[in-house]
Amino acid sequence: MNKLFFLTVIAGCLSFGCQSRTTRSENIQKATVKEAKPAKKILTGAEQTEKYIPLLKGKKVGLVINPTAQINGVSLADTLLARGVAIKAIFGPEHGFRGDADAGEKVGNYIDKKSGLPVISLYGKKQVPAKEDLKDIDILVFDIQDVGVRFYTYTITMAYVMQACADNGIPMMILDRPNPNGQLIDGPILDPNFKSGVGMHKIPVAHGLTTAEFAQMVNGENWLKNNRKCDLKIIKLQNYTHNMRYPLPVKPSPNLPNELSIYLYPSLCMFEGTAISQGRGTTYPFQVLGHPLLKGKYKFHFTPVSIPGMSKQPPLENQVCYGIDFRNTNIEDIRKQDKLNIKVIIDLYRDFPDKDKFFTPFFNKLAGNDILMQQIKSGKSELEIRKSWEEGLNNYKKTRSKYLLYN
Repeated sequence: MNKLFFLTVIAGCLSFGCQSRTTRSENIQKATVKEAKPAKKILTGAEQTEKYIPLLKGKKVGLVINPTAQINGVSLADTLLARGVAIKAIFGPEHGFRGDADAGEKVGNYIDKKSGLPVISLYGKKQVPAKEDLKDIDILVFDIQDVGVRFYTYTITMAYVMQACADNGIPMMILDRPNPNGQLIDGPILDPNFKSGVGMHKIPVAHGLTTAEFAQMVNGENWLKNNRKCDLKIIKLQNYTHNMRYPLPVKPSPNLPNELSIYLYPSLCMFEGTAISQGRGTTYPFQVLGHPLLKGKYKFHFTPVSIPGMSKQPPLENQVCYGIDFRNTNIEDIRKQDKLNIKVIIDLYRDFPDKDKFFTPFFNKLAGNDILMQQIKSGKSELEIRKSWEEGLNNYKKTRSKYLLYN
């Protein structure tokens, strides 16, 4: 997967004032997003059981969930079963229902040992629930924590499920959850010619929507096939605005283990389309960058190793990688940025000794076009690259405003 680049905030340090390098980048820019401080506790859709359990009683229910679907540490599936809701099947996205599959690892169907419920994989042989899978389902409930990035695949799964529901006349209930990167709207808009499993819709890299708002956009912009509309039932968040800080109670996927990684992910995930390691195979993925060929240019180093349930056979496994350490960054400085950090990729491309091997074909899928790679290769400045995004972002923000449920 499973972002993309925040502005630098500390002079003399590359990116967010992280590990120093032999030749330092200097670029001080102040955050422009003001944090809204919640007066009351944010309540997720799932926590408001009084609003939706009565709607599920007497119905045959399907769940599209993963480990983030929890209420006070208890799985939504276990909570609903204990309340007498008739769950017929669980549909699991990338990483699986219990969240122990690697990014991109295909998962088959199985019976969940704890609940005894059948789990139908939507990240294996199929991505869309089949008509046969839905024959005993009256309503599907979607409850998955997203992180607000185009190539984080949970919203893609949601769109596929919406299509299946629309095609089969089944309503879909969304238990909404905050977007931890809700203040961030930035990056190039997806070119439809670059649709893939990590990008389906004409949105920027960081879209600034909750899952329910995203679902409304899918319906409203006619992104479902055959002009279908999904019958949505939304359980809204309470006491939430997009600028609020929301530390996730459960890690959204194995390689986003903490709050810092979630805020860095929109910027660092783009490196998955390069030769640079993003720390997969360490206990701090998406908090470091490095490569063996950068020895001598950067002092900080790490060595990726295989970690079952997190990163099996990671890129550059057992090789010492030299680069940048973001772990001592002030988390509030990162969270408040309103732009992706594209300077870090410009700098690392400049410093990489074998430029023909820096990018991989996957980069264009993550970027959503073949323009960004060429801009970087040709030496375009950060300002010039951002200028090329302006029109698309302005149009997107106008579209986004039609589907907002929160300020």
